[in-house]
Amino acid sequence: MGYEIDFLGVGEESKSGDAIAIRFGDLRGAREEQTVVVIDGGFSKTGSELVEHIRSHFGTEQVDLVINTHPDQDHLNGLETVLNELDVKELWIHQPWKHNVGLAAKFKDGRITDNSISELLANTLERAYALVALAESKDVLVREPFTGLTDPSGFVEVLGPTLDYYESLIPDFDGMPQKAALTTAMESVSNVFDAIKSAFRQVFASWGDDKITDDGVTSAKNNSSVITQLTLDERRFVFTGDSGIEALDQAADVIDYSHSHNVLRLIQIPHHGSRRNIGPKVLNRLLGPQVSTGETIDVVAIVSTAKNGEPKHPRKAVLNAFTHRGARVLVTKGAGVCHFNDAPGRHGWSPLSPEPYHYEYEEEEA
Repeated sequence: MGYEIDFLGVGEESKSGDAIAIRFGDLRGAREEQTVVVIDGGFSKTGSELVEHIRSHFGTEQVDLVINTHPDQDHLNGLETVLNELDVKELWIHQPWKHNVGLAAKFKDGRITDNSISELLANTLERAYALVALAESKDVLVREPFTGLTDPSGFVEVLGPTLDYYESLIPDFDGMPQKAALTTAMESVSNVFDAIKSAFRQVFASWGDDKITDDGVTSAKNNSSVITQLTLDERRFVFTGDSGIEALDQAADVIDYSHSHNVLRLIQIPHHGSRRNIGPKVLNRLLGPQVSTGETIDVVAIVSTAKNGEPKHPRKAVLNAFTHRGARVLVTKGAGVCHFNDAPGRHGWSPLSPEPYHYEYEEEEA
């Protein structure tokens, strides 16, 4: 089966984002023989670029499925334009304001009610709330993506999060009552770091030495990211959003249980290559063990980064860790990357060289 998996270039300067357009089926046949999927829409300005990309390269005004991994602006905001300008059939998006039953009991302030928590979530995540309202006004089918959900084609499946895990994360979302003082304190510390600028250190790497750890922690909102898998002809393509180690480990459980007979061919490096979102143990589960120096396996690992995102996005240690396991690592650096099979050629597009192994690099200490 033919497919095109396009990671659009998001982030002209230093702010990275995600926007992925996918087409699979008979790519030389009629539109009815193809399925078009969008995973995230980048920033607001990315939306028009995504729409034009689908029109130009996929030759259609119809999108069968739009998935928002989580409600951060670099993943969500561009989807408003997609829904307004294209004919979208289905939207998968979490609606945390609907998961408010019993939440008030988790906070110390007795004045808080389940309804007030729901209102707070809707207001804090107003762009997500507005996107759902927009979809409903256009008669787009809206579903919440929890483990096991599949699209009408049967090829797209949610690996995570489970409903229970997602609901356990909501009390720790940004802006929730019990975190208000902590968030303010953390922002103050962050401002101090910004003022004095982060320190850098020189790192010397050797093959097989993973300079990432298994105890990295990301935010609850990031861990709520939808982890999606596309399976075609016993080949798997995994999209991770900004999920962290805990969420990825749960997704690996699903893969081990249901998909071990299908071969991984592509994986998205989570959270633009952040060092806190991936560790050696979960990498071994997702890709396999380390390989000999310079050896490769038939897996592509793609990371979405801004043009000038380095050294934060991506971390060289993260790229090296994927390379240790034989993956061919591609970095968008603000430009588009297409992974394809049995697809029509594109004028002006050319092969991209994999990221080299980084034996020496500067690491931001903060």
